[in-house]
Amino acid sequence: MSSNTEIQDEKARERLIDLAAEFYDQFAGGQIPEMQLPTRTKSNIEYDEDSHVWVYGDRTSTRSANSVRGARKLLKAIYTIDFLSQQLAEDRSSTLRELYYLSESWDSEEAGFNDQDESNQLVEDLEIVSKVTREDFHMRPEESGATLMGPLRIREQTRRGEREIHCQEDVGEGGYQIPNNPDTIEFLDHDIEFVLCVETGGMRDRLVENGFDEDHGAMVVHLKGQPARATRRITKRLHDELDLPVVVFTDGDPWSYRIYGSVAYGSIKSAHLSEYLATPEAKFVGIQPQDIVDYDLPTDPLSDSDVNALESELDDPRFQTEYWTEQIELQLDIGKKAEQQALASRGLDFVTDTYLPERLGEMGIF
Repeated sequence: MSSNTEIQDEKARERLIDLAAEFYDQFAGGQIPEMQLPTRTKSNIEYDEDSHVWVYGDRTSTRSANSVRGARKLLKAIYTIDFLSQQLAEDRSSTLRELYYLSESWDSEEAGFNDQDESNQLVEDLEIVSKVTREDFHMRPEESGATLMGPLRIREQTRRGEREIHCQEDVGEGGYQIPNNPDTIEFLDHDIEFVLCVETGGMRDRLVENGFDEDHGAMVVHLKGQPARATRRITKRLHDELDLPVVVFTDGDPWSYRIYGSVAYGSIKSAHLSEYLATPEAKFVGIQPQDIVDYDLPTDPLSDSDVNALESELDDPRFQTEYWTEQIELQLDIGKKAEQQALASRGLDFVTDTYLPERLGEMGIF
């Protein structure tokens, strides 16, 4: 393990121990132990006009031991802090799912979690109050399988020491799998012109098979549907540290527009990490409703839930631009949606030879 990683682990461990010490000091001082948190409701999530990301508002709630329910929550927090602190000291890691099951073996039955949603939320609570990410706690979700493919050489930390990897030359057709904590990756050198985040595996494979990454200096990031935190984090790092434009390529439906929104502006669920995960400068390349009309793409009709989602997006601050208003209203008017793969109706090379070059040219990327 590198010295930088060791320092980061020790800082995370100190923050956790400080939290536990705060509970102890409250108890020793004759106070009922408590923990202050932002209110975790949709009504307390705000769109910050300056940073262009979702953030928590001013309302807070208190987890206090002045009730049996509150005392149980703090007990679970203490046990989790102890587990995470020991995990860091031993340089080990675990998944969110494993934490849920591990709690069943703790020596207090009251400290066990009722379900994984409860343990997941507690880890998020600890992130908020400690200002340390779960990745730095060595906690990871189940593997997302998201990948990178492009002209980038990196150095990564492994249990067998450091290794250098070129994300085209040293990987198979599947690409380089994004690790749980992308902050352990060091960017060495690159020939990337722009970052292209792609929603579906089928389209990602089409771009790689057609050599789009090699021909245009594209770093193809497979979002694999709603992107995991690690995927959003490495996208932000590629933009911020290498000064690269980021474009997002999804299906043409309201749920896919929200995938773009989570890359660009963050998500409500991870509002406490928006400035760490979101890339507000990211642009949407398609599929646009206008593309459905211009290219006469194969479509499916909008469902009632699609219509409701589009109408709510007209009021969503993330989509309050002339471009999005025009596109969403057009989609409601035509009543249709289309997948990325619908571009194949014009030939397997159409997306790489025509569609993307034309769209990226219009956007000033090419």
